[in-house]
Amino acid sequence: MKHIVARHDVVTPWSDDLEPSDAELNVIEWELPLILAEVDLLDAQIMVLDRPVTALDDRRIRRARRRVLAVRRSLTNQAAAASVPGGAA
Repeated sequence: MKHIVARHDVVTPWSDDLEPSDAELNVIEWELPLILAEVDLLDAQIMVLDRPVTALDDRRIRRARRRVLAVRRSLTNQAAAASVPGGAA
């Protein structure tokens, strides 16, 4: 059996550019509360995929949605405040 791969250059050469930059890591860290809130919402939705939704499930999903919206609002306000010169909102 012949290995075709051995006759070609590596398709994806290893490079330092494959790692996220410090700026990208900072953005991920800044958005982490939103990511975690969205994961909680997804978990609540997944739990009711194969069974009827109870009142408790409904409250859990609404609470998770409100948390996602609150975190989005907070991050949006932080971004808006950071973009205003002099720190005035």
